[in-house]
Amino acid sequence: MSSRLKRRFGDLAIYRRLFADVRPERLRIAGTVGFSLLATPLMLLTPFPIKLAVDNVIDDRPVSGLLETVLPSTVTESDTGVLTTAAILLLLIWSLAQLQVFGGRVLQAYTGERVMLGYRTKLFRHIQQLSLAYHDAGGPADSVYRIHNDAMSVRYLAVDALVKLSTGAVTLAGMLVVTALIDWQLSLLAIIIVPVLSLLLMVNRKRLRARALEVKELESSALSVVQEVLGALRVVKAFGQEDREHERFTGCAKDGMRARIRYEIASGVLGLGIGLALAAGVAAFLFVGVRHVQSGVITLGELILLLSYLGQLYEPLRSISELAGMLQTHLASAERVYRLLDEVPDVRERPDARRIGRAHGTVVFDDVSFGYGDREEVLHGVSFALDRGTKLGIAGTTGAGKTTLVSLLLRFYDPTTGRILLDGIDLRDYRLEDLRRQMSVVLQEPVLFSTSIAANIAYANPGASAAELQVAARAANAHDFIQALPHGYETNVGERGMHLSGGERQRISLARAFLRDAPLLVLDEPTSSVDPGTEGEIMEALDRLTSNRTTIMIAHRPSTLEHCTAQLRIEDGRIVHSTLDGGGQAGALGRSSESVHQRGMASP
Repeated sequence: MSSRLKRRFGDLAIYRRLFADVRPERLRIAGTVGFSLLATPLMLLTPFPIKLAVDNVIDDRPVSGLLETVLPSTVTESDTGVLTTAAILLLLIWSLAQLQVFGGRVLQAYTGERVMLGYRTKLFRHIQQLSLAYHDAGGPADSVYRIHNDAMSVRYLAVDALVKLSTGAVTLAGMLVVTALIDWQLSLLAIIIVPVLSLLLMVNRKRLRARALEVKELESSALSVVQEVLGALRVVKAFGQEDREHERFTGCAKDGMRARIRYEIASGVLGLGIGLALAAGVAAFLFVGVRHVQSGVITLGELILLLSYLGQLYEPLRSISELAGMLQTHLASAERVYRLLDEVPDVRERPDARRIGRAHGTVVFDDVSFGYGDREEVLHGVSFALDRGTKLGIAGTTGAGKTTLVSLLLRFYDPTTGRILLDGIDLRDYRLEDLRRQMSVVLQEPVLFSTSIAANIAYANPGASAAELQVAARAANAHDFIQALPHGYETNVGERGMHLSGGERQRISLARAFLRDAPLLVLDEPTSSVDPGTEGEIMEALDRLTSNRTTIMIAHRPSTLEHCTAQLRIEDGRIVHSTLDGGGQAGALGRSSESVHQRGMASP
């Protein structure tokens, strides 16, 4: 794992990035927060009907203030009229409060989902742009977890938490003002616990973040086991290792369970401290409040009103305090999101990268060496040159570096030393999109998507017509078996093409390569997993596909390389045999590179 992944983010750093990222949604977020703030005046009004019933009906005090002005005397002078007014006001306030809750929930969901969608698409695009070295090291499960789970926490921080914090803060301020107008001593007593709550949060914040990060990492590891086993289920079943994999998953799940319990204990300790502090505040408030009623400072109705406000005052305090603790879980997820977004691809496009239309097709490997990460080099000083239309066969034992060589040509990785030229220009000088459009690839294990045959062939050219798809399929000797299927070209191939045989999947891959019509062709063991009869059909199709194209074919079977015009043999990352002019070394390299520059085939 790269050192960048170990970078730690402070709360303020996360929030700065978060607010910068959600800037396009700022008006919707502001509208959602503003609508949620309507809950505060409704909450402040809720106790007044109760006070009206206690002081002006039970204690038979005269109605005063605004109600005396707006209500007729027949109502204010009648206990029934005042009680009815109190009941109607309570019903009206509660009805408005419920409408506000409904509208706020809809607005919050809409805005939050837009924010989460934006982060998920941003993460998905970034993950696709990262180099294969990153995915080789980390595997796909952790990326899936960050897109699906961690992005939800970003939505919570940007919208849900902001709404709760804003509403809680405004409600808290409103309650303190109203309480102070009635009895400033009780108001002061009510807020004494705020420093205590702040101290509790400061003490527990780092512990909660560490526990939350631990939970995320372990949950991601458990997901990796599930994904790995399901992806290799045939192997698991074939070797009867279901129990072993079950134990492996159970072990990871138990680690995650213990981590979640540790987090809940830490969260519970914080909650216990908050609860005790609030209980102490209520007890002190009640003691002093009763004494004030007994001494005539406030009425019983005002005490009930203040107690009601105290409950509503302490509720946002409790919410804010508990939210501040819960935020550490979501901040841990946001930290993981930004760690991923800060990953820089190892293979990067230069700012002044060249465009290229259609390559001429000459390829030069110039003293190329390469190693994966910190491992020893797997290629050592490889040099050879291919003229346009050359069909190069590459042989060698497993692990000799054959697939690495074509991975470098496709620029999945960059050489550690040396350079690779296409039409006399270093691959690193081309735009990546243009470069990869010059190559068609047929792999040993055909990669198909869980969609129709037509869509899989058209993956090379999404705008191709049905007629063009059929031409490509005929060229790949695939049209006849496709037509024999119940739904023809619209037949769904299943996940990874498992509804088709190996030979059928390979021929669809060849059809895709035909449709690509690229000047360079890379074939990595295209017939290794098929029977001799199917191999004959595939080789016939390959003869058509390689015509007038620069081709690099990797194969173990000598028969597969018989039609190649040149051959290399690689062992331990070095060329040990070559039928290219000059042995594929400096002589051929220099002549090929020079001739390409003279023809000026690369378009700037």
